[in-house]
Amino acid sequence: MLIAVPAETQLHEKRVAATPETVAKFMAAGCRVVVEKGAGLAANYPDAAYVEKGAELADDFAATCGSADLVLKVRPLNEAEIQVLKKGAVVVSLVSPFTNPLLKNYADAGLTCFCMEMVPRISRAQSMDVLSSQANIAGYKSVLLAMEHYQRFFPMLMTAAGTVQPAKLLIMGAGVAGLQAIATARRMGANVEVFDVRAAAKEQVESLGARFVEVASDEDAEDAGGYAKEMDDDYKQRQADLIAERVAKSDIIITTALIPGRPAPVLITEEMVKTMKPGSVIVDLAVEMGGNCPLSELDKIVTKHGVTLVGVGNIPALMATDASGLYARNLLNFLTPMLDKEIGGLTINMEDEVIASSLICRDGEFLKPDLLGKGETS
Repeated sequence: MLIAVPAETQLHEKRVAATPETVAKFMAAGCRVVVEKGAGLAANYPDAAYVEKGAELADDFAATCGSADLVLKVRPLNEAEIQVLKKGAVVVSLVSPFTNPLLKNYADAGLTCFCMEMVPRISRAQSMDVLSSQANIAGYKSVLLAMEHYQRFFPMLMTAAGTVQPAKLLIMGAGVAGLQAIATARRMGANVEVFDVRAAAKEQVESLGARFVEVASDEDAEDAGGYAKEMDDDYKQRQADLIAERVAKSDIIITTALIPGRPAPVLITEEMVKTMKPGSVIVDLAVEMGGNCPLSELDKIVTKHGVTLVGVGNIPALMATDASGLYARNLLNFLTPMLDKEIGGLTINMEDEVIASSLICRDGEFLKPDLLGKGETS
């Protein structure tokens, strides 16, 4: 089986879908691997490292992927890339299933596409979970970004010139990114409060040394997949009142709240931002989906009402070496059970929950009709 690893072309994307380590393992499994020249350079994986593991190099996307049986990518295929791939090729990548207008094009081109965002959150699939591996990086880096733009100390300092009080952080959302942000901020010596609609997150938050802030509710705010779900208007009002109180007392806010398939919920309004102290910082990890603060601007760092808003998109790409390493291992773990040396390809077992959940199209058939149309209206 010929596996292709092209260079990513999306703006600011520095990650690569396979590393020399995972290439070696694919080759040990009987595969042939072609890597586009320069594909790993931005992530500090030089061409020579791939060649050393036995990979071949190709000059461009067409030469790399035109005859490939399996294409490994980070970002979704664009229109030009779709036209290059042969009918029947398998593509494994992030697909942006709720905002991508090209989903039907993948099926029309006869491609078989796996959407890594839709790998189920079950124990067996933890090593394949790209959302968690990349969110870990985003949570860690978000604290470093906040520190870069916050012009005061994080920890308490007792000096001859006086005592400096620790920074007060409010982290909104205690998913994977939020929990990593908590751990990182606590290591830096900050006081941390955390808001999450899911009561089940309280134990995890407190185990990391942070204070859990919650809105009392009889309704379960967690869906079957472990994600936060949208709540009713009464809850939203009580939530807004509580958040406004905590925002005014915070020096730094890191927002991570996302609802799959919907725009990011607005948690911090402009009026709340106005109550924050000059020099405060908001890092909006939901900015690519509209932002948890409407003042955030995608891929920009702006100051409004004396508050610095960090709207950096695709934060994992800022740590491209480790982000690529984790992502590549996720893909390797996902594909290894399907690799079949005897047939020289992949065995796609639709009885497998992981495969059935993540496969969006196969042999010209689109398998997730509920997704169609969402990209055009998002």
